[in-house]
Amino acid sequence: MIETNYLLTDEQMLHFITKGYLVLRNELPNQLHQSIMNQINHVMHNEGNPGNNILPRVPDIQQLFDTPTVKGALSSVLGPDYYMHPHRHCHYNQPGNETPGGGQWHKDGYWSSMRSHRPWWAMIFYYTHDITEDLGPTAIMPGTQYYEKFIDAQGETLLPTGKAGTMVLVHFDLWHRASLNVTQLDRYMLKFQFLRLRAPEFPTWNHQNKEMIIPEGTPAIHLNLWQDVWDWLRGERIIKQDNKSSTENRLLSLQQNLKSEDPTIRGKSADELGLLGVAASSCASSLGVLLNDPVETTALNATYALGHLGTQGINTLISHLAKGSTLIAERAAYGLQAAGVEAIPELLGVMKHEDEKRRALAAFVLGMIGSSAGEVISALILSLQDESEWVRRNAVEALGMIKNADESIVSALAKVLKESLESENDFSSDSSNQASRTSYVGSQRYITNKIGYTAALSLLRTGHVGDVSEAVHSLEEALYSKDRYVRAYAAEALTHLRTAEAVDILIRYYRSSRWCPDTSKVSTF
Repeated sequence: MIETNYLLTDEQMLHFITKGYLVLRNELPNQLHQSIMNQINHVMHNEGNPGNNILPRVPDIQQLFDTPTVKGALSSVLGPDYYMHPHRHCHYNQPGNETPGGGQWHKDGYWSSMRSHRPWWAMIFYYTHDITEDLGPTAIMPGTQYYEKFIDAQGETLLPTGKAGTMVLVHFDLWHRASLNVTQLDRYMLKFQFLRLRAPEFPTWNHQNKEMIIPEGTPAIHLNLWQDVWDWLRGERIIKQDNKSSTENRLLSLQQNLKSEDPTIRGKSADELGLLGVAASSCASSLGVLLNDPVETTALNATYALGHLGTQGINTLISHLAKGSTLIAERAAYGLQAAGVEAIPELLGVMKHEDEKRRALAAFVLGMIGSSAGEVISALILSLQDESEWVRRNAVEALGMIKNADESIVSALAKVLKESLESENDFSSDSSNQASRTSYVGSQRYITNKIGYTAALSLLRTGHVGDVSEAVHSLEEALYSKDRYVRAYAAEALTHLRTAEAVDILIRYYRSSRWCPDTSKVSTF
């Protein structure tokens, strides 16, 4: 149990929601940080970068993430049962390297078929030595976690610095890059990723005030989007009632401003209409036009505003989800997520759309809403037989996000996982179908069995429900998948289940897979 004084405050949570990061510090002995840095330095210079194996190669690193400071921060953002993802990396910024880490602003490669504005994922950038601007810390661009497009000079560049033990907790999708190391010293940064195992039902931080109070000095850019994240993390959605005080003249003025040549005016007006709730429902059509706005910040405000306008807003979003371009449909999906359970009946209709993109996005939204209302579970389970891998994968992930999972979900996921493992050995159609099966996720080459990966993750989230024997058996097979992340998720899911059979399976598995941190190419025995 984490002491409450280590949990984040409302102010820190809102800073994370609006800015996408928090700078924290572990108060650990300098000797520990120095020892870890020396071990990392030895490995990097004598053996090369161990990639995901940095933790078993330098096991003392685990101590950095077992502190109350780290646990309190991650529990606040991701819930107390968060999971350390098996991908981690030691970023080595050498003196004189003119393009560290490639030198480009980027978001990390993501692990779903679509990025989530809500914090299902987070990362920590950890420094085991004092970090100054001269040493080339990882630069971040505050507030850009919700943007697919890089905003370049419009954004602020921040170089977090501090003593050894300084760490930057960031929203998984925050834009960042390595900066130049102009010293003669090596700079190391440990990047670890973490994920949430279930949607929040109540605040998991030191929550005092349900009102969203924007941090001082923060431009009011995305009030509806931020409100959606804030309410979701609190486990409570505030329905905006019809505001009778909203005059017709005011609505007409805001609606007219949606056509302004100034994107700032368009975006601010869209945001204000969303804050009015269903009172602004007459503006739904005009807001829908802005889903195709060339300025992404304006389009985001429009889609989240529509999510707050009740039935007319939902109908407008559904129309764009079903008929718009891929970009417009994706933007509409975020707005429907904000609309919540009221959007479920229309989303179930889109699940039968002839276009795989529309069906896949509907499944994504149903997962983000997380409700088992109506025919949600049966529709998602039926979609596990869809001809489109995109749809199947989104349905698999959505089933793992349902708040009140039942045995039918676990049984269906266990079956999907087993089938995906069997397909790993089916080479007959790989070369001809690979491009079409993976085009929806671009360059996710790091996940070789996307359905199995997602099924193992969903079983990690839901496998404890009902009779777990079927899940245990499929997870046992998954320990020997050809995909490293399927294996990792399977091991973690079995650890969570912790039945006698699961423990026996894990003991046998670990006997052959354990890692000796003292063994390397310079010391083989």
